[in-house]
Amino acid sequence: MSTLYLFRHGQAGTRDDYDRLSERGREQTRLLGRHLAAQGPAFQGFYSGGLERQRQTAAEICAANPAMPAPVVDERWNEFDLTAVYDGIAPQLAADDPEFGDHYAAMQAESKNLASGVHRRWTMSDIAVVRAWVEGRYQYDGESWIDFTSRVASARETILQHGNGDNIAVSTSATPIAVWMGLALQLAPREIMRLAGSLYNSSFSSLRIRDGELHVFSFNNIPHLAEAELRTFR
Repeated sequence: MSTLYLFRHGQAGTRDDYDRLSERGREQTRLLGRHLAAQGPAFQGFYSGGLERQRQTAAEICAANPAMPAPVVDERWNEFDLTAVYDGIAPQLAADDPEFGDHYAAMQAESKNLASGVHRRWTMSDIAVVRAWVEGRYQYDGESWIDFTSRVASARETILQHGNGDNIAVSTSATPIAVWMGLALQLAPREIMRLAGSLYNSSFSSLRIRDGELHVFSFNNIPHLAEAELRTFR
């Protein structure tokens, strides 16, 4: 039996500059690295998605815990591209649903203020456009939900190459973590997205792998975030 640890990246930037860690995100991930150094376990493999925030998270963890293996980039762990989903689906959804169009326009206007809380929460328009993408209601040129989940799940072939008793870590994002939890629990897409929405920045979740089968062991752990202001979702 081996154990897979899935790290969500730390808090990221604003909506227009999301693919990097904020200063708070760097602090969160350093604290995660220190926790791993103090509490273990020893890791035999470390992978990271190719997005900047995922690679920065891996680097901060390694800086705080030099015993970590050097991370290997595997882009199958990348998050879906929310900007591409918006660009391809939001205009079609707005044409069918004027209320969505109003919410979307209001969110875009509010996001011009970099101090606005809209950069740190999911809005009604976010939920609506992602739900339309997951349900496959509109055609667009980007990655579909089915293609996305298949891509993320295909990383299994690399994870299964590790030996019995190995501990493997992955620096990734909320939805890939939820997809893997969904594989273990046989969850429907809507439940997978609900799991993704509940994940704290820099949390870790774990799966046990026995005879090629996934078993959920823990979810959304944040023992390293003792102070309430460090517990963020976006």
